[in-house]
Amino acid sequence: MSELPAELTTGERIRFHRERVGLTRAVLSGLVGRSEGWLKKIELGERNLSNVTMLVRLAQVLRLDDVGVLTGTPGAVPVGSWGKLSHASVPALREAVHASIYRRPTDLPTTTEELAGRVRQTWAVWHTSPHQRTEVGALLPELITACHALVRGREGTERRHAYRVMAETYALAQQYAAHTTEPELYWLTVDRARMAAEEADEPVMLAIAAWIVGNGLRDSGHADEALRLVTDAADSLRPMLENGPSLLRGTFGSLCLHAAVTSAKEGREGDAWRWWDEADRTARQLADYAHPFTMFGAGNVAVHGVTLGVELRTPGAALRRLTDVQPEAIPSTERRSRLFVDAARSEYARRESAGALHYIRRAFDTSPEAVRYVPPARALVVELTRTASGPLRGEAVALAEAVGVAA
Repeated sequence: MSELPAELTTGERIRFHRERVGLTRAVLSGLVGRSEGWLKKIELGERNLSNVTMLVRLAQVLRLDDVGVLTGTPGAVPVGSWGKLSHASVPALREAVHASIYRRPTDLPTTTEELAGRVRQTWAVWHTSPHQRTEVGALLPELITACHALVRGREGTERRHAYRVMAETYALAQQYAAHTTEPELYWLTVDRARMAAEEADEPVMLAIAAWIVGNGLRDSGHADEALRLVTDAADSLRPMLENGPSLLRGTFGSLCLHAAVTSAKEGREGDAWRWWDEADRTARQLADYAHPFTMFGAGNVAVHGVTLGVELRTPGAALRRLTDVQPEAIPSTERRSRLFVDAARSEYARRESAGALHYIRRAFDTSPEAVRYVPPARALVVELTRTASGPLRGEAVALAEAVGVAA
């Protein structure tokens, strides 16, 4: 395929390849789950497209092997390396989710408080273990079964409390399933979390459900819908911030960070930093606090400052933000690994293979599974094996073998 002129925009490249394969706007937009008007704005340059998941979808439909063909950037992402990598615990999770109506756990907790304690402990495992998917995946099926059994045996206020625990459990299942399961199972965990939060009938749990659903919408390319949802949720909590408990304020801050990243993915720089500033102000009022699910706190806000630089395609700004972050102050191993992945992506965008390899190795050393099961991290490792030269190539290949993408 002949190389397109470097000055072409992403929209112009999409139009070229759409016409090359003989697809109308209506057909292509339908195949990626968007409207014809949305695609028209992209092609005409009236709307920015920076969502990598959507770019991968377009590349797949347009029969391209590399997302870089659409973006015209040297930091290309091989389409084949972007897919989900399943986990050994997925079949047990799938069985528990589908069979939870009638199954009883082998060890049913006697009280809602006991089950809530188990769920919180499992959340702690997710954030502290370098092998979070393996360890949490082994616990989730029994927790899900216990939640459904406990709800069936409760009434009134106690039943709403049990639904709250169920919402927390499915929120964790959504985190686990995000990069390891088929879309149908992933969206089922999302919907179960939303349903349980509605039954719990608590403002904070409804807001957490919005955070969960927003994750799914954003990652599937529906950024506008995700932003609208988390903005509405943040607005619902804002009147209660002054006297609200830490969990409420931490949830509000989490929604602000979600809105910041979603805005950045859409190229809305001003909105992204405005939401980040609001999250930062909230974190400063919650000294030494970490949200039990989202890990919202000062350290997590700092991590998201780096993420915004990456998503806004300003790698220099991202790396400058990195100097203000103290990794050891981030209470979540998974988030700490994500910080190093973002640093690696920034270095690679600057064509600094040595720096990218250094940081992606730190990410892997911090949490092997946060690299192995996260598509952007895995794709970067693949790309480094193709671009690193000299002494760096051997190190890149060794890391690819450890991650499981050497082939």
